Amino acid sequence: MDSTTDHRSLQPKSRELVWTSNRSFHGWTCSQCEWNSPIPTLLTDPEARTAYDRLAAAKFRDHKCAEHLSRLGSSDDSDSFTPRIRKLVHQGFKPKDAVELFLQEVALEYRNDPKVLAQAKADAEDFLRRVRAGLI
Repeated sequence: MDSTTDHRSLQPKSRELVWTSNRSFHGWTCSQCEWNSPIPTLLTDPEARTAYDRLAAAKFRDHKCAEHLSRLGSSDDSDSFTPRIRKLVHQGFKPKDAVELFLQEVALEYRNDPKVLAQAKADAEDFLRRVRAGLI
């Protein structure tokens, strides 16, 4: 195979819509640039969140990475539990099983911190909702 027929190595990595959740930001971001679509603070209804997700996905498809700063390294998800759930799914667990295992781990790690347990449960429910909607 000569280099003129295989252009995969010449193409930049394809961009992806990434859910980001930490202390200062909750919403969708682009994997390649600083484009983002923050979730409205008071949006709590699951159907409204699903509509927001569809709107954010449409805006993501329409954005041009060249109009935004390049993303430097990975996003800071240190305050989010979603990456831990994703890791379990990537290791072969079904999403529902990954969430259940994750919640058991967090219950052991943070058994004296009900605020963290509540946030973990909320992140887990949101993760499953996004999986069911086909967004993750």
